[in-house]
Amino acid sequence: MAVRDKIAFYLDDLETPLGQAINLTIAILIFVSSGIFVAETYPLSTTVLRELEILDTSILIIFAIEYLVRLGVARDRLQFLFSPLSLIDLFVILPFFFGINSHSFILTFRWFRMLRIVRFLNINFFIFRLGNEERIEERFILVRILMTLFIIIFIFSGLIYQVEHPSNPEIFDTFLDALYFAIVTMTTVGFGDVIPFSETGRLLTILMILTGVALIPWQLSELVEQLVKSAKRIELECSVCQWSVHDVDAKFCKRCGAKLPKDTATR
Repeated sequence: MAVRDKIAFYLDDLETPLGQAINLTIAILIFVSSGIFVAETYPLSTTVLRELEILDTSILIIFAIEYLVRLGVARDRLQFLFSPLSLIDLFVILPFFFGINSHSFILTFRWFRMLRIVRFLNINFFIFRLGNEERIEERFILVRILMTLFIIIFIFSGLIYQVEHPSNPEIFDTFLDALYFAIVTMTTVGFGDVIPFSETGRLLTILMILTGVALIPWQLSELVEQLVKSAKRIELECSVCQWSVHDVDAKFCKRCGAKLPKDTATR
């Protein structure tokens, strides 16, 4: 295998130790960089803020290098440039190319960095691969649904904070205030104790409501459906193939077709 193909393989591989290490490191860096943004919304000393800025810049440089490497090893670079995941990656590293502090609106881009985790939502990370195959799939579906909700709420919380904090610091003082507003707004609870003042903030609030009405019920219904589906299964090992997950009323093994034991004490 050529060096170019090897690099491309390990960037998306989760079967080998090297591929697992690369992808897990990228996922951790995404969460660390997002955590830095949250920490910076709280009153911190100048020294700590400087260290966080250095760490964040370093992570952003790593992301930029990763993007350039993916572009370099891509078989069809034009297709790579316009693929959804690559566009997200490019959008995330734009502040690095423009200059992080060159324009205030550039700062809003950093909250979209959490979108990079979308790359991993359709991949069964090796940390979820413990147990039988059926349970692994169920576990992964639940994690994917919860992560999707988390990403949406996190991004909206960051955006509303970035937009409202400069003109409305008393109400949107920290990320927690923005998170509270995002959850209340997207779930259409609407207590009214936190209100955006700016036009941009109000437009963003409308978008949050529409997203909440359209997306969150769909995700939650999928979550409930998966939980109900899991509840209707039992642990009953097949004596032939040792497959251990079956429906409550199953009489034959779903994998090999063998008759299941009559003893249902484990049900």
